[in-house]
Amino acid sequence: MTGRPLIGVSTYLEAGARWGVWELEAALLPAGYPRLVQRAGGLAAMLPPDEPGRAAATVARLDGLVIAGGPDVDPSRYGAVRDPRTGPPAHARDTWELALIDAALAARVPLLGVCRGMQLLNVALGGTLAQHLDGHAEVVGVFGGHPVKPVPGTRYAEAVPEETTVATYHHQAVDRLGEGLVVSAYAEDGTVEAIELPASDGWALGVQWHPEMGEDVRVMRELVRAAS
Repeated sequence: MTGRPLIGVSTYLEAGARWGVWELEAALLPAGYPRLVQRAGGLAAMLPPDEPGRAAATVARLDGLVIAGGPDVDPSRYGAVRDPRTGPPAHARDTWELALIDAALAARVPLLGVCRGMQLLNVALGGTLAQHLDGHAEVVGVFGGHPVKPVPGTRYAEAVPEETTVATYHHQAVDRLGEGLVVSAYAEDGTVEAIELPASDGWALGVQWHPEMGEDVRVMRELVRAAS
């Protein structure tokens, strides 16, 4: 492959988006995601929800995949009863993104999961989620920040060897780790902040925070390198 790798980014599907004089259903993606892909040296392509049977063909056209942040994963996906504090389900997006993850892992296409994307990666591999963390995402619509400490010897630690402060907005987290995954970063309170597959199983990394909201491109740059 020559040139910049093509990185697909999954999107929201919202019923009542508004712009100008229009209010229509729209596939949405915060601009920080494509900008981060571009700054890291890749070409960005939006991947709105589609039929799950088309996931393998979609991934085959990509050099790398990002599963973006968004709504809570439906607890039925990991065999749990819904907590009252869990948000409404996004069935089409859950189905599509889980199919994308399965296709990327099967084809060994480099994969980065962001917040919800990390949680879905864990669920796709048989893990579970804690449905609510007290004290997290307390201010609606405002990103917070906290330090994240890498685990030495992991892929994430190779890319970001020092403790860093990251942009965060979430109230759920990894509980039981999915099969084959290892933890590669923690928050001060012990919350799992990054997970990954060993190098022998391909390139797959999930981060609980939102790198698209900061200036640090190192995590995305590693995805772009792997995709190249």
